[in-house]
Amino acid sequence: MERDYKSELIKLVGDKLEKEGMWIDDCFYEKRSKNLNVVIDSDEALTIDKIVEATKIVDPIIDKANFIEEKYILDVYGKSKGE
Repeated sequence: MERDYKSELIKLVGDKLEKEGMWIDDCFYEKRSKNLNVVIDSDEALTIDKIVEATKIVDPIIDKANFIEEKYILDVYGKSKGE
């Protein structure tokens, strides 16, 4: 069975992001490139400052939880308009 990164991440950080008016739209891990992709969405326009804020929320929590056991790159970005 394939790991559900999105559900796991929502359990870890969902409430903290929601307090800032954001939520996780998607989360997936690319084993080949070792990228953990976290797609954030919001009712408001997502500025670079909001993405940085989301990264600062997500990063220490997933590090402490050992979310990905191997070395990886965390890539947090906003959902594209029209999706």
